[in-house]
Amino acid sequence: MTWIVVPVLALALLAILTYLFLPRLLNVLGIHRHYTIPDFDLNGRRALVICTNHDRLDPSNKKTGAFGSEFTVPYYAFVNAGLAVDIASPKGGSIPIQPGSWSWPLASEDDKRFMADKKAMHDLQNSKAVGDLVPKDYDVIFMAGGWGAAYDLMQSEELADFITRANAENKILGSVCHGALGLCGATGLDGEPLVKGRRVTGVTNNQINTFGIAITPKHPEEELRKLGAIFECQHAFRDPFATHTTIDGNLITGQNQNSGYETAHRILEKMATQRNV
Repeated sequence: MTWIVVPVLALALLAILTYLFLPRLLNVLGIHRHYTIPDFDLNGRRALVICTNHDRLDPSNKKTGAFGSEFTVPYYAFVNAGLAVDIASPKGGSIPIQPGSWSWPLASEDDKRFMADKKAMHDLQNSKAVGDLVPKDYDVIFMAGGWGAAYDLMQSEELADFITRANAENKILGSVCHGALGLCGATGLDGEPLVKGRRVTGVTNNQINTFGIAITPKHPEEELRKLGAIFECQHAFRDPFATHTTIDGNLITGQNQNSGYETAHRILEKMATQRNV
């Protein structure tokens, strides 16, 4: 029976090693690469994190939603800095989660913390409707990505109006990945597209093609370029392992799911230089 036992034990050992070390290998390659956000004391400030309501990839009908770390990482960066954080969406109510983003091997430590946080989970399932909010109540408005965002962030008139008004009040506007689509419907003080002539980033066409989701209706790189934005990004042997953060005045944007840490850091850094009003 030894000739049976040895291969079985070898396979079991391989499975254990894969389970233990694959997440770390992905970190080394660039997925949620370790990044330390310094301490900030911003008690009394407020942040709004906006996610998608869309839960299906049309026309395949596969489940989609918001990508876990793209909202959990900034959420806890803001919480750790003393901010009160609200969660919103174009329609309000339940925010779906992109399958796989909250499970092995992709789930980040902030994802796990969020899933165990009763208040955070309640707010995720009972998000505020953007149309019911006013920008003056927040110091920063941050838009998370996930493939579902391709279906409703740019298409939402309520979100476009909210971001337009927030920009007029010089609020910090942040995003990662597909979240940049939330900037695309807004206008600046001159009546031109908000992103026109501005340095911004978001998920690349290359990454979208790598994941085979070109069926989605809006692609951040394409839409931002169409509106006259100066689109910046980094490439890797596969773009899902790249990261980049861009700062242009009150716009602070991150390229993809790996960019939440630095993007949140730069937002907090800018907030620390502003007077609390």
